[in-house]
Amino acid sequence: MNQEQVKKTRQKAYQLINKAHITLTEQERTHMEVADCGFDDIENLGLQAVTYINTDRYCAKEIILLPGQLFPEHQHPPIDESNPGKQETFRCRWGQVLLYVEGKPSDSPKAKVPSQYRPYLTVWKEVELRPGNQYTLPPNTKHWFQAGEKGAVLSEFSSTSIDEKDEFSDPRVKRIPLLK
Repeated sequence: MNQEQVKKTRQKAYQLINKAHITLTEQERTHMEVADCGFDDIENLGLQAVTYINTDRYCAKEIILLPGQLFPEHQHPPIDESNPGKQETFRCRWGQVLLYVEGKPSDSPKAKVPSQYRPYLTVWKEVELRPGNQYTLPPNTKHWFQAGEKGAVLSEFSSTSIDEKDEFSDPRVKRIPLLK
């Protein structure tokens, strides 16, 4: 992605944050992460995130998903003997999120996945999150998610977040954004 694409994506994400009635500081707005996972297809794959705090004990973020945007399947593996991996709770603030986790696959999943990303999605137990709903994932649990047709805002509360250690089912994914 180039700087202009990042700027436009932040503007779209900020419109969704406003719909969720979440106030961001100017610094949070201008430093919002835009992660396209290395595919340069931000409208379909990736996420936008604002990290409020990330210490060696806990983390709090807002995750903003554009309409239909999918974040690919991944897990948060153990880091070392004292860190079993990130445990996270997602709480929907606005919109709809389809979260897919390990377990018995849903009979009729609602996700609309572009064909080029589908082969790398292996967990299909669907958890639908709407405002006020939340779901907690234990460490090292495969999961992926997709926003509904209007987009979504999720609050994430977790143990320490070390994004560069996430393991993705699709080996092509680059979690840390690269700018052109």
